[in-house]
Amino acid sequence: MQYRTLGTTGLKVSEIGFGGEWMDGTLEETLAVTRACEDAGINILDCWMPDPTRRSNLGDAFRELGSRDRWTIQGHLGSTWQDEQYVRTRDLDQVKPAFEDLLQRFHTDYMDLGMIHYVDKIEEFEQITAGPFWGYVQELKQAGTIRHVGLSTHNPAVAKLAAAEPGIEMMLFSVNPAFDMMPASDNLDDLFGDYSQEGLDGINADRAELYALAEQAGTGITVMKGYAGGRLLDAATSPFGVALTPVQCIHYALTRPAVASIMVGFTTPEHVAEAVAYETAGPEERDYASVLAGAPRHAYYGQCTYCGHCAPCPKGIDIPTVNKFYDLAAMQPEVPDSLREHYRALDVRADACIACHACESRCPFGVKVAEKMAQAAELFGCW
Repeated sequence: MQYRTLGTTGLKVSEIGFGGEWMDGTLEETLAVTRACEDAGINILDCWMPDPTRRSNLGDAFRELGSRDRWTIQGHLGSTWQDEQYVRTRDLDQVKPAFEDLLQRFHTDYMDLGMIHYVDKIEEFEQITAGPFWGYVQELKQAGTIRHVGLSTHNPAVAKLAAAEPGIEMMLFSVNPAFDMMPASDNLDDLFGDYSQEGLDGINADRAELYALAEQAGTGITVMKGYAGGRLLDAATSPFGVALTPVQCIHYALTRPAVASIMVGFTTPEHVAEAVAYETAGPEERDYASVLAGAPRHAYYGQCTYCGHCAPCPKGIDIPTVNKFYDLAAMQPEVPDSLREHYRALDVRADACIACHACESRCPFGVKVAEKMAQAAELFGCW
């Protein structure tokens, strides 16, 4: 298992995470899945679910395995259980007991990441950060009851606000190649909407800007909905007309800037093994780019998706990394000093390109790599 630093939190998390929402069976089933996760090296869990069964199953599994302190847990604030139903709320009379219930059922006195739950409207984000809910979050952090503050959202417009808020250290965001094409919306259903509409020509500008802002601010991202609710795994429901594998979806998410981990929902130990197969998968198994480029319907032509097909460069340039740095920097009014330093630290920089164009014949998306290298050399300057 590979581990990544989750933004400025400093937490080292497994790049494959555990989305615990399906742990509504027996404790024995939950134990089997949790043990499989631990055996594979998974150490981050997202628990947004308010119902007692899932919370108790996961908390009791951690207690029986004696492993709470080895896990980074995303515990949500604002996800409540009322009249046997999930209710998302900002009412502190409901929020506080629901969070206390989460701690109690996990047999712990802290959550590593206190997640402001499911904020998809800009107005709601502004109300939260200016009101008593934010005050409660800060009280929890000062007391050590939550170690770091996060936020979950599906809307890149809200996510950009979160990345610009110093008090929010990370976010849980929906990432996959289908959603990345869609414009910002405060309605989650829109992400599963009409992919044939005009203007869907690759990564949406709001989403590209979000990744750039998060990378620059050090706001780590954990990923939800990496399979687009399973739609990407079936050619009949995939907006591209072809099916991707779990490994390919995972690789797409993990190649986005600022992403540290992807939360995968498991129901059995076999599902854990399927996801963790990513760690030993070869380039062909991880290759989402060829699948998308050869699909009946795709809109990524001309855009670098950092897939790595361009390698090897005869001069040793890490082309996907240079392109990623360039794309991140080009979205800013000025090149951030941090990106300049990252670029400067490369063993071989873009100015070494001899414009041989060998890489371009290997790019499934027809990216004009030599032009991109020239643009990067000009943007960052040469040393």
